[in-house]
Amino acid sequence: MGQEELIPKVGIGVFIFKDGKFLMGQRQGAHGADSWSIPGGHLEFGESPEETAIREVREETGLEIKNITFAAVTNDVFAEENKHYITIWVKSEWASGEPTIVEPDKFVEQRWVTFDELPEPLFLPWEQLLSSEFIDELRHYAKAS
Repeated sequence: MGQEELIPKVGIGVFIFKDGKFLMGQRQGAHGADSWSIPGGHLEFGESPEETAIREVREETGLEIKNITFAAVTNDVFAEENKHYITIWVKSEWASGEPTIVEPDKFVEQRWVTFDELPEPLFLPWEQLLSSEFIDELRHYAKAS
Protein backbone atom coordinates (compact mmCIF):
# COMPACT_ATOMS: atom_id res chain seq x y z
CA MET A 1 0.00 0.00 0.00
CA GLY A 2 1.44 3.35 -1.02
CA GLN A 3 2.03 6.09 1.54
CA GLU A 4 -0.49 8.41 -0.17
CA GLU A 5 -3.26 5.90 0.53
CA LEU A 6 -2.61 6.33 4.25
CA ILE A 7 -3.42 10.04 4.25
CA PRO A 8 -6.68 10.87 6.08
CA LYS A 9 -9.53 12.13 3.90
CA VAL A 10 -12.14 14.76 4.69
CA GLY A 11 -15.78 13.69 4.73
CA ILE A 12 -18.78 16.01 5.04
CA GLY A 13 -21.93 14.80 6.83
CA VAL A 14 -25.05 16.91 6.25
CA PHE A 15 -27.93 17.18 8.70
CA ILE A 16 -31.01 18.36 6.80
CA PHE A 17 -33.56 19.56 9.35
CA LYS A 18 -37.27 19.80 8.59
CA ASP A 19 -40.11 19.95 11.11
CA GLY A 20 -37.94 18.71 14.00
CA LYS A 21 -36.56 15.75 12.04
CA PHE A 22 -33.54 15.08 9.84
CA LEU A 23 -32.98 12.83 6.84
CA MET A 24 -31.02 9.57 7.15
CA GLY A 25 -30.28 6.92 4.58
CA GLN A 26 -29.28 3.26 4.75
CA ARG A 27 -25.91 2.98 3.03
CA GLN A 28 -25.08 0.51 0.30
CA GLY A 29 -21.68 -0.34 -1.12
CA ALA A 30 -18.36 -1.27 0.41
CA HIS A 31 -17.86 1.61 2.87
CA GLY A 32 -20.35 1.29 5.73
CA ALA A 33 -22.73 -1.02 3.88
CA ASP A 34 -26.13 -1.53 5.58
CA SER A 35 -25.44 1.15 8.21
CA TRP A 36 -27.42 4.39 8.53
CA SER A 37 -26.15 7.92 8.21
CA ILE A 38 -27.01 11.37 6.95
CA PRO A 39 -26.18 12.42 3.37
CA GLY A 40 -22.63 13.45 2.61
CA GLY A 41 -19.42 12.62 0.89
CA HIS A 42 -15.85 13.64 0.16
CA LEU A 43 -14.70 17.22 0.21
CA GLU A 44 -13.36 17.82 -3.29
CA PHE A 45 -10.33 19.95 -4.07
CA GLY A 46 -11.19 23.65 -3.93
CA GLU A 47 -14.64 23.14 -2.36
CA SER A 48 -15.85 24.62 0.90
CA PRO A 49 -17.72 22.31 3.29
CA GLU A 50 -20.89 24.24 2.40
CA GLU A 51 -20.38 23.66 -1.33
CA THR A 52 -19.77 19.96 -0.70
CA ALA A 53 -22.96 19.79 1.38
CA ILE A 54 -25.09 21.35 -1.37
CA ARG A 55 -23.58 19.11 -4.06
CA GLU A 56 -23.76 15.85 -2.10
CA VAL A 57 -27.31 16.43 -0.86
CA ARG A 58 -28.47 17.19 -4.40
CA GLU A 59 -26.64 14.15 -5.82
CA GLU A 60 -27.86 11.72 -3.14
CA THR A 61 -31.37 12.96 -2.33
CA GLY A 62 -32.51 15.46 -4.95
CA LEU A 63 -33.17 17.97 -2.15
CA GLU A 64 -32.15 21.63 -2.01
CA ILE A 65 -30.85 22.95 1.32
CA LYS A 66 -30.21 26.37 2.88
CA ASN A 67 -28.63 27.97 5.97
CA ILE A 68 -25.64 25.62 6.10
CA THR A 69 -23.49 26.00 9.22
CA PHE A 70 -20.82 24.05 11.08
CA ALA A 71 -22.14 21.49 13.57
CA ALA A 72 -19.31 19.17 14.65
CA VAL A 73 -16.05 17.46 13.75
CA THR A 74 -15.02 13.87 14.47
CA ASN A 75 -11.89 11.81 13.92
CA ASP A 76 -12.97 8.49 12.42
CA VAL A 77 -10.63 5.53 11.93
CA PHE A 78 -12.03 2.53 10.08
CA ALA A 79 -9.41 0.02 11.22
CA GLU A 80 -10.81 -2.96 9.31
CA GLU A 81 -10.92 -0.97 6.07
CA ASN A 82 -7.60 0.81 6.69
CA LYS A 83 -9.33 4.19 6.17
CA HIS A 84 -9.14 7.37 8.21
CA TYR A 85 -11.51 10.33 7.88
CA ILE A 86 -11.90 13.68 9.51
CA THR A 87 -15.65 14.17 9.32
CA ILE A 88 -17.02 17.70 9.29
CA TRP A 89 -20.68 17.61 10.22
CA VAL A 90 -22.83 20.52 9.06
CA LYS A 91 -26.42 21.38 9.78
CA SER A 92 -28.79 22.78 7.17
CA GLU A 93 -32.45 23.39 6.62
CA TRP A 94 -34.62 21.78 3.98
CA ALA A 95 -35.36 24.30 1.21
CA SER A 96 -37.28 22.27 -1.38
CA GLY A 97 -37.87 18.88 -2.93
CA GLU A 98 -38.91 15.42 -1.80
CA PRO A 99 -36.25 12.89 -0.76
CA THR A 100 -35.44 10.60 -3.67
CA ILE A 101 -32.85 7.85 -3.88
CA VAL A 102 -30.90 9.39 -6.75
CA GLU A 103 -27.91 7.04 -6.33
CA PRO A 104 -29.31 3.53 -5.68
CA ASP A 105 -25.75 2.17 -5.57
CA LYS A 106 -25.13 4.27 -2.43
CA PHE A 107 -28.47 4.26 -0.55
CA VAL A 108 -31.33 1.75 -0.37
CA GLU A 109 -33.72 3.65 1.90
CA GLN A 110 -34.21 7.17 3.26
CA ARG A 111 -36.36 8.42 6.12
CA TRP A 112 -36.90 11.45 8.33
CA VAL A 113 -35.95 10.66 11.95
CA THR A 114 -35.34 12.26 15.34
CA PHE A 115 -32.45 11.67 17.71
CA ASP A 116 -34.85 9.57 19.81
CA GLU A 117 -35.56 7.14 16.94
CA LEU A 118 -32.21 6.58 15.24
CA PRO A 119 -32.20 3.54 12.94
CA GLU A 120 -29.56 0.87 13.48
CA PRO A 121 -26.86 0.01 12.85
CA LEU A 122 -25.32 3.47 12.63
CA PHE A 123 -22.35 4.34 10.41
CA LEU A 124 -19.10 4.36 12.44
CA PRO A 125 -18.67 8.17 12.61
CA TRP A 126 -21.96 8.35 14.54
CA GLU A 127 -20.29 6.61 17.51
CA GLN A 128 -17.86 9.52 17.73
CA LEU A 129 -20.58 12.12 17.18
CA LEU A 130 -22.93 10.73 19.83
CA SER A 131 -20.16 10.85 22.44
CA SER A 132 -18.90 14.31 21.42
CA GLU A 133 -19.47 17.68 23.03
CA PHE A 134 -21.48 18.68 19.93
CA ILE A 135 -24.40 16.30 20.34
CA ASP A 136 -26.39 18.34 22.88
CA GLU A 137 -26.39 21.37 20.60
CA LEU A 138 -27.52 19.25 17.66
CA ARG A 139 -30.37 17.75 19.69
CA HIS A 140 -31.47 21.23 20.75
CA TYR A 141 -31.28 22.52 17.17
CA ALA A 142 -33.39 19.61 15.93
CA LYS A 143 -36.15 20.31 18.46
CA ALA A 144 -36.17 24.00 17.52
CA SER A 145 -36.33 23.38 13.76
